[in-house]
Amino acid sequence: MDLSDAYANAAHIEGAADYPPRWSAAAEVFRGEMQAAGRLRSLSYGEGERQALDLFLPEGTPRGLVVFVHGGYWLKFDRSVWSHLAAGPLAQGWAVAMPSYDLCPDVRISEITRQIAAAVTVAAGEVAGPLRLTGHSAGGHLVARMLAPGLLPAAVAERIAGVVPISPLSNLAPLMQTDMNAGLKLDAAEAEAESPIHQPAPRVPVTVWVGGDERPVFLDQARWLGEAWSGGDCDVVIDPGLHHFNVIDGLAEASSPLCRAVTGD
Repeated sequence: MDLSDAYANAAHIEGAADYPPRWSAAAEVFRGEMQAAGRLRSLSYGEGERQALDLFLPEGTPRGLVVFVHGGYWLKFDRSVWSHLAAGPLAQGWAVAMPSYDLCPDVRISEITRQIAAAVTVAAGEVAGPLRLTGHSAGGHLVARMLAPGLLPAAVAERIAGVVPISPLSNLAPLMQTDMNAGLKLDAAEAEAESPIHQPAPRVPVTVWVGGDERPVFLDQARWLGEAWSGGDCDVVIDPGLHHFNVIDGLAEASSPLCRAVTGD
């Protein structure tokens, strides 16, 4: 199998090039509306320019905090592309934090994991109540990593009420055989250490979400995580008819099955 092609989502999605500008445009409009309403705060969680997050606030006292971590194979994008996906949890009364992070090859994936742990910790300090983590693709990997023992401060980890990795990368070993590894610089030791399938099954409820029309390797990655964490409370949901780029759309709709899975409603 040509693993570079197997993990190349855009090459197998019709109109793939239209998605990033569409996301960015929707996010810009949404962010402007939230700024005008005084319901958007930007916070630093580290020293680097990209070590910052947007915190979207609902009307009234938040029920808790949802953290969304974006994807892009740890190589591209930032928080500004995804702001509109906060709409669903916000409508349900949740605050939503969206962090950016440094990208490969400037840093390694293990450093990105540490950055997201810092982002979750800072965001949790701003909003009381339960924490619910979700992320897409590489972001799905990163929120799954937050369940590794000792990665988050105990007081933060104890507040996690649920995690929804969307189309996550749970086993990084195959990525060493892709062209992307020129930027990721994964070696065998880091691939194993950073693969959620090698973590203990968490006690926190986890729902792994993946589109039914995704590349076969992403269906495999989702199933592998479900199998690895079968000793805990972990389900795998295959959302029929959706591919890697539109599987996240439900986050923008409060009544969608995906949004309800994220918020626990």
